Amino acid sequence: MAPDTERRLGSSLMKYGTVTSLLVVLVAYWYRSPQDSGGLDARLDAVLSSLLRAESKVGVNSASRPKVAIGFGGCVDIIVDGVELLNKIGLQPTATPLHHDYIQNAEQLAESFAYFFAPGAASERFVMNETLFSQLVEASRELPGNRWSVGGNAPVMAGRMALEGCDVLLGGTFSTDFNDVLSEHITVAGNDVDEPDIHLIMEYPSGATWGPYTSRRANRYIVHSDEHNPYLDSMEAFERQLLDFQPDLLVVGGLQMMDNFPFKEGERQSLLSHLSSLMSSASAETSVHFEMASFVDEELLAELLEGVVPLADSLGMNEQELPNLLSLLRGSNVTVLSDPNPRVATVLDQMRALYSLLNEQHTESGRGRALTRLHVHTLAFQAMIVRDGTRWKNTMSATAKASLTAHRHVCGSAEVDTSKARLIMDDSFSVSRREGSERIPLEETRPVSCWRERDYQICVAPVLVCTEVFQTAGGGDNISAAGLVLQI
Repeated sequence: MAPDTERRLGSSLMKYGTVTSLLVVLVAYWYRSPQDSGGLDARLDAVLSSLLRAESKVGVNSASRPKVAIGFGGCVDIIVDGVELLNKIGLQPTATPLHHDYIQNAEQLAESFAYFFAPGAASERFVMNETLFSQLVEASRELPGNRWSVGGNAPVMAGRMALEGCDVLLGGTFSTDFNDVLSEHITVAGNDVDEPDIHLIMEYPSGATWGPYTSRRANRYIVHSDEHNPYLDSMEAFERQLLDFQPDLLVVGGLQMMDNFPFKEGERQSLLSHLSSLMSSASAETSVHFEMASFVDEELLAELLEGVVPLADSLGMNEQELPNLLSLLRGSNVTVLSDPNPRVATVLDQMRALYSLLNEQHTESGRGRALTRLHVHTLAFQAMIVRDGTRWKNTMSATAKASLTAHRHVCGSAEVDTSKARLIMDDSFSVSRREGSERIPLEETRPVSCWRERDYQICVAPVLVCTEVFQTAGGGDNISAAGLVLQI
């Protein structure tokens, strides 16, 4: 086959990955041998075909592409094996895993990495020591298998939404050569820089070892030493184009780059005040989503709870960020490390509490927007709360799509291969930790469970967890973006 033909065929397969996956699964399911029925492979195939059907019930109108504005930031991601990198620079495993808000030296890096590596919890830390960060970057260049890509919350979400059928206005700061690799459906509002910020993504698989430590699940530890992203450099250019763009959805993310950054007095507050004004200017017809991230600076989180969170009617976060935000709302300290594999009932109770607390605050203050959508993504499952009677639509299909996107991204494939998947969600789950709560079984032919409570609908979908990890970094951004696409 000629190279050009191969490229065209590969492009077509990626474009129609969902349809192909559905057909393959249906054929396999029909022709499987009787002795396989009821087996693990048959169960995974049944769950997959059902998720694909749920995802395909609705689609994005290609004739009228939804318009999404996404800010902020941009960087070059260098993706490496985290343990190999630490071995490369000769950093020995520490005897004392320890949390640090930021990294000042190699000893703190070892302690912080061990702290999150063993439970397999995602983390991101600012490296104040530029010499150490440069050493890590240079060592990563020499590691076999290192990969480079466009990174940052906003660009990753923009890439997913453009792929799924949206036109995107992206507030980001890039070098000119990286602008060339973005989708034609992405318009960049921001400054060009000669030297973009670099994020070092230290990935590790489940069962990886570093000295006496063994990771309980695949995840990543991210370090950066940004110069541009903490200042939301693209915000003014983004704001100028936002009014004419008239988006259906405004997405704000990447604010964790401000976490423990050494701003001058009042500088961060001024930036967040400007951001609040920008978010407040969004029309009533524009939905607003805020994507959470790993924060440890309590002052910054308090400022976000005051000036950013109340201006969004949708929030996205993972199993670490949910209890962190909830703890602060309840008057406690930041929760640095939470259960990386929480039960469904625990997460649903936390989601209900967050939904109630934020809406109570909205009612009392009379400012901003009511929270009408909440999406929490975990390794084992996706969960959404969506208020009745709002613009958010297709919640069941969106939850299924988020679940499938988790596998696709982590495995690095448009198709879902059940030979590289496993279910770790329980065969049934309680809807709450309250005594006597209803249990819902995981049905292979209807894996997305949806029900109504109070003034909202809840949907929960299992994830076909990828067992041959290509990349975990960017997973949350891809999952959140995919879920939003079907709801705007």
